[in-house]
Amino acid sequence: MATTATSSGQGDKLCQMHTRTPPSSPPGVPFVVPPSLRGRDWVPLHSGEWAQAPQDPCLAPELLPHAPSSNLALPPSIVGDTCVVGAINPELYKFSEDKSETDFPAGCLGRLWFSVEYQQEAERLLVGLIKARQLQAPSETCSPLVKLHLLPDERRFLQSKTKRKTSNPQFDEHFIFQVSSKSVTQRVLRFSVYHVDRQRKHQLLGQVLFPLKHETLAGDCRRIIWRDLEAESLEPPSEFGDLQFCLGYNDYLSRLTVVVLRAKGLRLQEDRGIVSVFVRVSLMNHNKFVKCKKTSAVLGSVNPVYNETFSFKTDATELDTASLSLTVMQNLEGDKSQPLGRVVVGPYMYTRGRELEHWDQMLSRPKELVKRWHALSGTSEP
Repeated sequence: MATTATSSGQGDKLCQMHTRTPPSSPPGVPFVVPPSLRGRDWVPLHSGEWAQAPQDPCLAPELLPHAPSSNLALPPSIVGDTCVVGAINPELYKFSEDKSETDFPAGCLGRLWFSVEYQQEAERLLVGLIKARQLQAPSETCSPLVKLHLLPDERRFLQSKTKRKTSNPQFDEHFIFQVSSKSVTQRVLRFSVYHVDRQRKHQLLGQVLFPLKHETLAGDCRRIIWRDLEAESLEPPSEFGDLQFCLGYNDYLSRLTVVVLRAKGLRLQEDRGIVSVFVRVSLMNHNKFVKCKKTSAVLGSVNPVYNETFSFKTDATELDTASLSLTVMQNLEGDKSQPLGRVVVGPYMYTRGRELEHWDQMLSRPKELVKRWHALSGTSEP
């Protein structure tokens, strides 16, 4: 039997109270059957509760919050801020805008998205090739494919399928490299993107070199990354090899930044046991040693990739007498090392040619990293 009650002067709507309160309901909270649900089929449950069959996927308006009754005393702060259940607050769903598919620098050869994950127990490197955008083909149409190397192994590679007539291919392919946990952080993933012409010849559009560092593989989780393609250097290596790095100076922070990127064409002494190569970066002032930092060592490659950043505290007044010496070193047995080549960049007092140009470009473009290749010389360090 149902009972009804009216509140004088309030003009409240009549509500019908179901005479049966489920055992699981909290004391003092009535079980309400809204008017819109009257007449529907209700089936008894074993616990003594009642449920509608079939269940309406949407809440009826009567199930939305009303002003609290005498049985439910809510704090005024909550009552004043109540909102409709199911309403979306757009402020809670604002994400940082992803501009990776819209902001392309001038002269960009294309952009590649991929994922990496390393499984420690199985010692497997899982690489996902996701997509590429804005590829610059030599003809009107582009038919790209990607070759994957795990450097320093140049002989073996994995290859994607060819995507026909598109500069924005969607690959969604997965590859597995078997590599030990001891050496994986000294390896480099190389993605070489090619255009396949009608004669099935492969024309290189660009490449991405991605060193596998500890922070990249930490956590046994899949990371999605994107990188812009770089053109392969067509110049033959110098006699002692070449080193690519960036220079930048922040006059506000008085910080000189060096990013050691890679080397190529090194002349390794392979009869000296295990071959590993690192770069030593030394800050000099008036040809006197100030501070030295070095990259991690890369095993067994004449073309090592580092991508490591170093900063030195240097006042702007010292830049006329300061210089940087970058020396490629090979580790030898017995904690010894041997220089393979060296390059010095700095002001006119110490350098000429490309090394001086690089230093001057750094000073003329503050807060910007200037990237260049430099030929290594065979002179030993003082």
